[in-house]
Amino acid sequence: MSDPMETWTDRLRDTAPELEENRARSFVHDLYTAAQNDLGEEEAEADFEREE
Repeated sequence: MSDPMETWTDRLRDTAPELEENRARSFVHDLYTAAQNDLGEEEAEADFEREE
């Protein structure tokens, strides 16, 4: 299976070819990290509500 970070970096660069590869990769990484943090918070909140 291919690396999803690389897939999204390639897609971003297809959309914005002037974007340097390392900047695109950094953006995708930061976005992925933020999404994972948000998901973790949502899961924690759902767990808390189930326990009440």
